[in-house]
Amino acid sequence: MKTLSVNAKTKNYDIKIEENLLNSSKDFLRSGCRNFLITNDNLYKIYPDYINSFENKVIIKDGEEYKNFETFEFIINELLSQKIERNDTVIAFGGGVTGDLAGFAASSILRGVSFIQIPTTLLSQVDSSVGGKTGFNTKFGKNLIGAFYQPDIVLIDPDVLKTLPEREIKSGLGEVVKYAFIEKTASKNQDFYICDYLNNGNFDYSDIIYKCCGLKSDVVSSDEKEKGLRAILNLGHTFAHAIETITNYVEYTHGEAVSMGIKSAFELALNIGLIEKSYFDDAFNLIDKFNIAPKYKIETDKNKFIEIMKSDKKVVSSKIRLILPVSRGEVKIFDDIEEDEIKKVI
Repeated sequence: MKTLSVNAKTKNYDIKIEENLLNSSKDFLRSGCRNFLITNDNLYKIYPDYINSFENKVIIKDGEEYKNFETFEFIINELLSQKIERNDTVIAFGGGVTGDLAGFAASSILRGVSFIQIPTTLLSQVDSSVGGKTGFNTKFGKNLIGAFYQPDIVLIDPDVLKTLPEREIKSGLGEVVKYAFIEKTASKNQDFYICDYLNNGNFDYSDIIYKCCGLKSDVVSSDEKEKGLRAILNLGHTFAHAIETITNYVEYTHGEAVSMGIKSAFELALNIGLIEKSYFDDAFNLIDKFNIAPKYKIETDKNKFIEIMKSDKKVVSSKIRLILPVSRGEVKIFDDIEEDEIKKVI
């Protein structure tokens, strides 16, 4: 079993990675309390025996379009009707939507109960299950309601990826590729470079998950609540969140939107002289190699796009904050990019 530690200011916890870990996941649950499993209807079709082994459970609809206040309210009402107590534990069994909603519910109900992440998608395994970001979307933008709330433990079983459709794997690869472009800035403790590893073709998901989680745990341990360094994890995301908002969270997966956003970030960086053309070409080639950005740009009103970007959580003094590449594997935070330059890459 591979183990990583997140040493955040509010909580220290482990990330456990092992094939077939789902079958022994209950060994990691606290005794003397009840466990409330929150999962989605799609997983219920795949893992009915596992889900039904929990006496207390909440089943929600699957999909980014359901990551909203209505689903959050449903979860809270279900937990209260099942008489959850402060000593009990909420377990998220699902992808990023389930994890974000369950985490926010755990942070809110009874002013906070224990929380465990069991992520089931590649995207959630390499990214969203680690770091404590929870919440839901609104018509004004993505993840504008939420809280930082760290789990007690993250249990990752790469075997569950075998049940995913190809599009979901590609969506997860969107976040994996992101790590390849930020890894030198994220951590100096390099044991192998994700970019080189991906370019080699054949790769093991356990290794990829371990490496990505390692980078994220280093960043979160240094900057839990995104006051500085942690913002680099949002490479491409300011563009991506606007894309998802404009398309009502149904046209593209999060990973697809992130890949599209990363392309926009690289084009912007090239236009203003931050990177060489050779690095720009290599970045596009890597993204295209996995066919994870279905489109480069979408047809939309650019002023509307800018306004949505200004609703992003990272905006400071009404200035759009962007993470842009500056050299191979390195990025920096910028809040002084002219809007006209941003419009060129929308």
